[in-house]
Amino acid sequence: MLSADVQLRVLTAGTVDCIAEADLRTKLERGRPLRVKLGIDPTASDIHLGFAVVLHKLRQFQDLGHVAVLIIGDFTARVGDPSGRSATRPPLSAEQVDAHALTYVDQVRAILDFTPGRIEVARNGDWLASMDMADVLRLTARTTVARIMERDDFSKRFRGGEAIALSELLYPLLQGADSVEVRADVELGGTDQLFNCLMGRQLQSAAGQEPQVVCTTPLLEGLDGVAKMSKSLGNYVGIAEPGPEQFGKLMSIPDVLMPKYFQLTTGWLPDRVEATLADLASGALAPVEAKRLLARTVVELYHGEGAGEAAEAEFDRVFKEHAAPAEVPEHVVDGAGFPMRLARLLADCGLVPSNKEGRRKIAQGGVRIDGERATDPNLEVAASDVDGRTLQVGKRSWARVVVRA
Repeated sequence: MLSADVQLRVLTAGTVDCIAEADLRTKLERGRPLRVKLGIDPTASDIHLGFAVVLHKLRQFQDLGHVAVLIIGDFTARVGDPSGRSATRPPLSAEQVDAHALTYVDQVRAILDFTPGRIEVARNGDWLASMDMADVLRLTARTTVARIMERDDFSKRFRGGEAIALSELLYPLLQGADSVEVRADVELGGTDQLFNCLMGRQLQSAAGQEPQVVCTTPLLEGLDGVAKMSKSLGNYVGIAEPGPEQFGKLMSIPDVLMPKYFQLTTGWLPDRVEATLADLASGALAPVEAKRLLARTVVELYHGEGAGEAAEAEFDRVFKEHAAPAEVPEHVVDGAGFPMRLARLLADCGLVPSNKEGRRKIAQGGVRIDGERATDPNLEVAASDVDGRTLQVGKRSWARVVVRA
């Protein structure tokens, strides 16, 4: 195992908070593998590049000989993490959470080392779901209302007259209880998780455990360049998305985001990032070429060598030559439903979320049938008008219609 000094430089690079660095040094100097906790609430089907930032930091700990403790928050996902939210999150069903949890473990294999002994995976429902009222009361006695209300999310919502569910007030305590259960030496999270992670330190101290070190990583803005990357906002790049989809999305990011994306999404060492950004700043590397380099790198990170070049070629085929992608998903439609409005057909094919959105896309000129633009939002089509033809919405959404009698 490398010296504590070397490990400390690697592990704190790119972090925003390390509470406390002296404690982390002490733990590293003991020379034993640390238990490094990361919690994931499976509230959506895709893990995106924004969340991958902290996953890559966890992999750094693994590569230095430490043990990743991955907590799938199947119980806390049903409570709803209030971090960064201005309103109560709608509750998820147990079935929804379970479905998402299965996909999460598959996706994180692209980043984390699943060699036996290098990782532990647990669901917090295994210990939180069995708590009775006496257990809950003991847990709540570990902190105060004033302490919980110090959190920005809660204090802002309270001052603004926004509702705060009591279950949300319990969320930091539940996350902290996870740290006690797994005896975490370190907990990782985005900067929006700082309060929750610090609650883990508080509960560990109350339980007679040595408090965990808390390391936070930066939040990544989404494709819009404004809000935090989020599937619910539609400004995300999923790590399991096809390479051409990832490439196309990354080519759309604002130029101002490129330095941060190079730092947080490529997996490069700092020296390479700094050299690339210096070339970008001096003009030796043109912005469009830098963006292509970024997109190729990310695609290869998740899809393997050669995938980046293939995705770039597909991007050029679609956006430069205005041709359909090499592989267009087919969608089978029951012929008994015709004639039908084109807007409804777009929704049935999964190209838009609703008939209303379909009409809006048509009115904006963003819909084509075999390359011919549709302009009437109330257009009705017969089966013969669309059978075997390709529907396109915007620049990246395609479907080939197959009408079945």
